[in-house]
Amino acid sequence: MNLKKFVPVAILAFVVLGLGAGPVLPRDPSTTTVPAQMIVTVETTRGTEVPAVSRQDVLVFQGRERDEVKDWIPTQGENGRLELFLLLDDASQASLASRLDDLRQFINSQPPTTALGLGYMRNGVVDIVERFTTDHAKVANSLRLPLGNVGAMADPYLSIVDVIKQWPTNPPGQQVLMNRWPDVPVRHEILVVSDGIDRFGGTGVANPYVDEAIVEAQRAGVIIYAIYASGVGRYGRSLWRVNWGQNYLSEIAEETGGEAFYLGYETAVSFTPYLDDLNRRLSHQYLLAFFAKPDKKPGLQRVKLRTEVPNAELVGAEKVYLPGIS
Repeated sequence: MNLKKFVPVAILAFVVLGLGAGPVLPRDPSTTTVPAQMIVTVETTRGTEVPAVSRQDVLVFQGRERDEVKDWIPTQGENGRLELFLLLDDASQASLASRLDDLRQFINSQPPTTALGLGYMRNGVVDIVERFTTDHAKVANSLRLPLGNVGAMADPYLSIVDVIKQWPTNPPGQQVLMNRWPDVPVRHEILVVSDGIDRFGGTGVANPYVDEAIVEAQRAGVIIYAIYASGVGRYGRSLWRVNWGQNYLSEIAEETGGEAFYLGYETAVSFTPYLDDLNRRLSHQYLLAFFAKPDKKPGLQRVKLRTEVPNAELVGAEKVYLPGIS
């Protein structure tokens, strides 16, 4: 080997690698940007104590470009308004009955700033039992057993889209005004209780109904959480379809900034641990406002969130809706 040739090449490779591993710099100020916002949950990577995260600790990226963070506002107290819709699957097994008290306790534990809605998924749409109200006891008393009827089976993701399109006001993702920052918006979030099985689109990695629900939720700024509950009928007993159902619930939750809860292929003995975890997440959410680089046409843009605060993780939607450049 010719060492005289090898050494300069090795040095050059080291320099190139070193440059590639350098920090990502903020975007050029001359780049056209638009205001964007999303709800972000701060989670702990271990233990139960969630670390404090300030605006200076929040990093937002589009690809390798870093966006400027404008505001980081905790959604607590007067800024804690939340509209949470409980969406139960009418094709769930009757065993869900023993978990209804867990849901009632969760409903009654919500703060006065939380408005709750309740509906049942059936035939691809939603039977709305209670529209958003701060009368938590009324919502808790309106919980009922699922029909447990094969005839009620359809596609839970069509029902999710139906709920989003019926939301009474424009969700946070559609309230961004050029060069203006609105007041902290009402958070819009959904808790789905279902087996997640798509009885229309089948199974597979690319599912059009799941994809549509994700896009609609991301456009509207809606966060989705899910608790697995066994379904009735042949599909509800198929481990293959159950596995895909759980995968779909996990996918839609992760893509929108939420979380899917399940343990094995059966309905959990108690929902309380899941609901306690959900309450913890709801109490550690922030409005993140930042300047993003849009495309010429309005649409969804992928963003990544990061913080260097030890033991902290920022969880938000994988994509945010941005207005186009006129």
